[in-house]
Amino acid sequence: MNAMETTPPRGTDPHAFGRVAVLMGGSSSEREVSLDSGRNVLDALRARGVDAHPVDGIPALLDALVHGQFDRVFNILHGNKGGGEDGVLQGLLQGFEVPYTGSGVLGSALTMDKIRTKQVWIAAGLPTPKFLRLAPGADLRAAALELGLPVFVKPSCEGSSVGVARVETAADIDAAIAVARAYGGEMLMEQMVVGDELTVGILGERALPSIRIVPKGGWYDYNAKYVAEDTQYLCPGLEGDDEAAICALALAAFLAAGCSGWGRVDVMRERSSGKLLLLEVNTAPGMTSHSLVPKAARQLGIGFEDLCWAILEQTL
Repeated sequence: MNAMETTPPRGTDPHAFGRVAVLMGGSSSEREVSLDSGRNVLDALRARGVDAHPVDGIPALLDALVHGQFDRVFNILHGNKGGGEDGVLQGLLQGFEVPYTGSGVLGSALTMDKIRTKQVWIAAGLPTPKFLRLAPGADLRAAALELGLPVFVKPSCEGSSVGVARVETAADIDAAIAVARAYGGEMLMEQMVVGDELTVGILGERALPSIRIVPKGGWYDYNAKYVAEDTQYLCPGLEGDDEAAICALALAAFLAAGCSGWGRVDVMRERSSGKLLLLEVNTAPGMTSHSLVPKAARQLGIGFEDLCWAILEQTL
C-alpha cells in the first residue's frame, strides 16, 4: 500500500474485543517507558469503550490466563528478559490460543537480535551499514580498527538506545569496553553513518509517513528519545521519490524479518550519497508523548485513540 492510503476501522463495537489485557511494565531495562506507553494505551482503549485492564509483566498475565480472565492482549511491553518483544511472550500466548497485538514468535525473536536481523537483510539483498559481531570478551579495540572509526557499539539484544557507546576516536574505546563488560552478551559493532536518522512506522501492510529526527545534542540517545523536549521530528521526513523509496524499503525490511501487525523500522540516509541503510526493527514501539508511530499516524489524520483501536483490531 501507498504511505498516504488509510484504512477505516473494520468495526465500531468495543464489545467485539471482549476483555482485553494491556500488558505493560515487566522486568526489562525498558520497564519505565513501557509503563508510560501502557497507561496511554489503556486510557485510549477505555475512552473508546473497550473493557481494557492493566497487567504488569508476564508472570501476572500468565496467572490471569490460567484463570481465563482475558480474551486478547494488547502487548506494550518493551525489550527482552521480561519484556515482550523477544518471542517468549508470543509463544506463551499462542500456546494459550489467546490473540495478541504485534508480530509473532519469529518476527519478535529475530528482530530482538540486531545481528541476526542484519544477516537476514543481507541475504535478502537489503542495505544495512557494515558491522561486526562481537562475542563476549572480544577485542573491541582490534575490531574498531578493523571496521574503521567512527563506530557504534551496542548490545545485540537491547532496545531504546540502551547500552549504546559511540566510538569516534581511539580514546573512546575504553568507554565502549566498559559498556560491553556491563552487558556481557554479544555486542554489535556498526559503522557510523553520517547523515539523517529516519524512522518509518508500519501499520498492517502499509508504511506510515517517515519521520526525520533532528536531536539537538547531535545523536538520538535515550535522553533525546524520552526526556528532552528540544528534539525535532519532521514528518514526512523526505519528499517525492525519496519518501516513496524509504517507505518501500522499510516495509520490505519489516516483512523480510518475519514481522506483522505493527512496528517501526529505523533507517539512516547517508549524507554523501543519499543511500538508505537499515538499522533495526522495533516490534512493540513506544506509545508515549515522545513516540514516533503516533506522530506519523497523526500525519494521516489517525488520532491516538484510533491508532490503538486499529492495532487491537488486527487481533480479531
